[in-house]
Amino acid sequence: MSLKRVRVVAALFRRGADEVLVQQRGPGGARGLLWEFPGGKVEPGESEPEALTRECREEMGVEVEVGGRLDEVSHAYPDLEVELALYSARIARGNPEALHAHQLRWAKGSELSSLPFCEADGPFIRALESGRYGADRPDDHA
Repeated sequence: MSLKRVRVVAALFRRGADEVLVQQRGPGGARGLLWEFPGGKVEPGESEPEALTRECREEMGVEVEVGGRLDEVSHAYPDLEVELALYSARIARGNPEALHAHQLRWAKGSELSSLPFCEADGPFIRALESGRYGADRPDDHA
Protein backbone atom coordinates (compact mmCIF):
# COMPACT_ATOMS: atom_id res chain seq x y z
CA MET A 1 0.00 0.00 0.00
CA SER A 2 1.41 3.39 -0.95
CA LEU A 3 1.38 6.31 1.45
CA LYS A 4 -0.78 9.36 0.88
CA ARG A 5 1.43 12.06 -0.68
CA VAL A 6 1.01 15.77 0.05
CA ARG A 7 2.72 18.85 -1.32
CA VAL A 8 3.60 21.33 1.44
CA VAL A 9 5.21 24.77 1.37
CA ALA A 10 7.01 26.50 4.22
CA ALA A 11 8.40 29.98 4.76
CA LEU A 12 11.76 31.08 6.07
CA PHE A 13 11.14 34.43 7.78
CA ARG A 14 14.20 36.18 9.15
CA ARG A 15 14.47 38.90 11.79
CA GLY A 16 17.76 40.59 12.38
CA ALA A 17 20.94 38.69 11.68
CA ASP A 18 20.16 35.41 13.37
CA GLU A 19 16.47 34.83 14.10
CA VAL A 20 13.88 32.84 12.16
CA LEU A 21 10.16 32.41 12.78
CA VAL A 22 9.03 28.91 13.79
CA GLN A 23 5.74 27.50 14.95
CA GLN A 24 4.78 24.65 17.22
CA ARG A 25 2.03 22.32 16.04
CA GLY A 26 -1.00 21.88 18.27
CA PRO A 27 -1.07 19.00 20.79
CA GLY A 28 -3.61 16.88 18.92
CA GLY A 29 -3.00 14.90 15.77
CA ALA A 30 0.04 13.74 13.91
CA ARG A 31 3.34 15.29 14.94
CA GLY A 32 1.66 17.18 17.78
CA LEU A 33 3.79 19.76 19.62
CA LEU A 34 6.67 19.43 17.15
CA TRP A 35 8.16 22.61 15.66
CA GLU A 36 8.12 23.53 11.98
CA PHE A 37 8.49 26.47 9.65
CA PRO A 38 5.19 28.29 8.99
CA GLY A 39 3.23 27.07 5.97
CA GLY A 40 0.91 24.30 4.93
CA LYS A 41 -0.58 22.17 2.17
CA VAL A 42 -0.85 23.26 -1.44
CA GLU A 43 -4.48 22.94 -2.54
CA PRO A 44 -5.47 21.82 -6.07
CA GLY A 45 -5.18 24.69 -8.55
CA GLU A 46 -2.89 26.76 -6.31
CA SER A 47 0.68 27.72 -7.09
CA GLU A 48 3.16 27.21 -4.27
CA PRO A 49 3.52 30.97 -3.60
CA GLU A 50 -0.29 31.33 -3.56
CA ALA A 51 -0.56 28.48 -1.05
CA LEU A 52 2.11 30.00 1.19
CA THR A 53 0.42 33.41 1.07
CA ARG A 54 -2.96 31.85 1.98
CA GLU A 55 -1.53 29.68 4.75
CA CYS A 56 0.30 32.61 6.39
CA ARG A 57 -2.89 34.70 6.27
CA GLU A 58 -5.02 31.89 7.75
CA GLU A 59 -2.50 30.56 10.29
CA MET A 60 -0.79 33.76 11.48
CA GLY A 61 -2.92 36.69 10.30
CA VAL A 62 -0.17 38.29 8.21
CA GLU A 63 0.26 39.31 4.59
CA VAL A 64 3.54 38.11 3.11
CA GLU A 65 5.79 38.59 0.12
CA VAL A 66 7.06 35.23 -1.08
CA GLY A 67 10.59 35.16 -2.48
CA GLY A 68 12.46 32.38 -4.21
CA ARG A 69 12.47 28.68 -3.44
CA LEU A 70 15.43 27.88 -1.20
CA ASP A 71 15.22 24.11 -0.99
CA GLU A 72 13.01 21.05 -1.35
CA VAL A 73 12.89 17.69 0.42
CA SER A 74 10.77 14.55 0.43
CA HIS A 75 10.16 12.69 3.66
CA ALA A 76 8.15 9.56 4.40
CA TYR A 77 6.43 9.45 7.78
CA PRO A 78 4.67 6.20 8.78
CA ASP A 79 1.32 7.70 7.74
CA LEU A 80 2.24 10.20 5.02
CA GLU A 81 4.78 11.15 2.38
CA VAL A 82 5.54 14.86 2.35
CA GLU A 83 7.08 16.85 -0.49
CA LEU A 84 8.18 20.03 1.25
CA ALA A 85 9.43 23.22 -0.44
CA LEU A 86 11.03 26.02 1.59
CA TYR A 87 10.72 29.60 0.34
CA SER A 88 12.26 32.81 1.55
CA ALA A 89 9.50 35.18 2.64
CA ARG A 90 8.96 38.56 4.23
CA ILE A 91 6.11 39.79 6.40
CA ALA A 92 4.62 42.72 4.48
CA ARG A 93 1.79 43.56 6.86
CA GLY A 94 0.67 42.49 10.31
CA ASN A 95 2.20 40.88 13.37
CA PRO A 96 2.34 37.08 13.39
CA GLU A 97 -0.07 35.46 15.85
CA ALA A 98 -0.51 31.76 16.63
CA LEU A 99 -4.07 31.53 15.27
CA HIS A 100 -3.91 27.77 14.67
CA ALA A 101 -0.48 26.78 15.97
CA HIS A 102 0.23 26.03 19.63
CA GLN A 103 2.79 28.85 19.65
CA LEU A 104 5.04 30.98 17.44
CA ARG A 105 8.49 32.26 18.30
CA TRP A 106 11.50 33.92 16.81
CA ALA A 107 14.36 31.50 17.43
CA LYS A 108 18.07 32.04 17.05
CA GLY A 109 19.71 29.82 14.46
CA SER A 110 21.80 28.23 17.21
CA GLU A 111 18.61 27.17 19.07
CA LEU A 112 16.97 25.35 16.19
CA SER A 113 18.73 22.01 16.60
CA SER A 114 17.68 21.87 20.27
CA LEU A 115 13.96 22.22 19.43
CA PRO A 116 12.00 19.06 18.57
CA PHE A 117 11.24 19.70 14.87
CA CYS A 118 9.21 17.64 12.43
CA GLU A 119 11.62 15.21 10.76
CA ALA A 120 10.96 16.64 7.28
CA ASP A 121 12.41 19.99 8.42
CA GLY A 122 15.73 18.42 9.48
CA PRO A 123 17.58 19.14 6.22
CA PHE A 124 16.48 22.78 6.39
CA ILE A 125 17.77 23.14 9.96
CA ARG A 126 21.14 21.66 8.97
CA ALA A 127 21.36 23.93 5.92
CA LEU A 128 20.59 27.01 8.05
CA GLU A 129 23.23 26.00 10.61
CA SER A 130 25.81 25.56 7.87
CA GLY A 131 24.99 28.94 6.32
CA ARG A 132 23.83 27.38 3.05
CA TYR A 133 20.87 29.74 2.73
CA GLY A 134 23.06 32.76 3.41
CA ALA A 135 21.93 35.66 5.51
CA ASP A 136 19.58 36.99 2.83
CA ARG A 137 18.19 40.33 3.76
CA PRO A 138 16.68 40.41 7.21
CA ASP A 139 12.93 40.68 7.47
CA ASP A 140 12.08 44.39 7.41
CA HIS A 141 9.27 43.77 9.89
CA ALA A 142 10.88 43.38 13.29
